[in-house]
Amino acid sequence: MITTQRLRLVPLSTADTDWWVQLHADPEVNRFVGAYTTEQAEARLAGIADQWAGRGHGLCAVELLATGERIGRCGLNWWEQFDETEVGWTLARAHWGRGYATEAARAVLDWGFGGLGLSRITAMIAHGNEGSEAVARRLGFTELRQDELMGHRITVFALDAPATDRNETADPAHRTARTETADPAHRTG
Repeated sequence: MITTQRLRLVPLSTADTDWWVQLHADPEVNRFVGAYTTEQAEARLAGIADQWAGRGHGLCAVELLATGERIGRCGLNWWEQFDETEVGWTLARAHWGRGYATEAARAVLDWGFGGLGLSRITAMIAHGNEGSEAVARRLGFTELRQDELMGHRITVFALDAPATDRNETADPAHRTARTETADPAHRTG
């Protein structure tokens, strides 16, 4: 679980199927990430659970800390075809424009670079998704390449770990201690 000043990120599982379908049902939300049937959502969430079990990371539900309301998803996803770990975010339309995507993604980046020791994280953004491009640029991402993902043209942005994170020891106990004692606004646990 990752907690920020306003948000809590909780790992997703197949128990979240109905919520996942509902989140992606809004045409403005699914314009760039697609809609899901129940069967498609179950398969996607099973893959996310497998990533949590096998890689130690995956996608999370984003909840408002004050109320517990689920407002979207954010987390890390490893794409085998690219051999890259991506940070991704999708929020319900009612919660756009409040800085939640940037706040959630920044916490995930801190965790990925600090707690997990990743050296590079990408953001794969569908052409025309200006809102997500703006979030990526606010987070410090720069354009890496043009590519295709699931039949859609995308721009792949990249962000490398800060020099202090790249030079840290590979000892997982050290990385965990650093993450747990980091800025309380971005604490994991």
